[in-house]
Amino acid sequence: QAQLVESGGGLVQPGGSLRLSCVASAIPFSRANMGWYRQAPGLQREFIASITNTLSTEYQDSVKGRFTISRDNAKNTVYLQMNSLKPDDTAVYYCRAWGTYLGRAYWGQGTQVTVSS
Repeated sequence: QAQLVESGGGLVQPGGSLRLSCVASAIPFSRANMGWYRQAPGLQREFIASITNTLSTEYQDSVKGRFTISRDNAKNTVYLQMNSLKPDDTAVYYCRAWGTYLGRAYWGQGTQVTVSS
């Protein structure tokens, strides 16, 4: 059964850093497009960053220059390095996998990121 499991969330002070990880199982990871999304209380889930199976990346404007998405196909893992965190980055962060070879999109269960002093 396909599964995405996020980790690395937590409480961090403004200006701090966190690295999120998402480990995939039972999907053709190297052929999958991977992305990070987030959802703050009362708001819709929003796109943060993506990396395709050809290593092309895209970012939401609000995180450009602060967040970096990367992947390690040998470990079936996608990462989100988050620097210069702001209180507005507080949300549940979700990992998503999609693409032609997957047949459908998959979501992880989410990991909480709280930026507060």
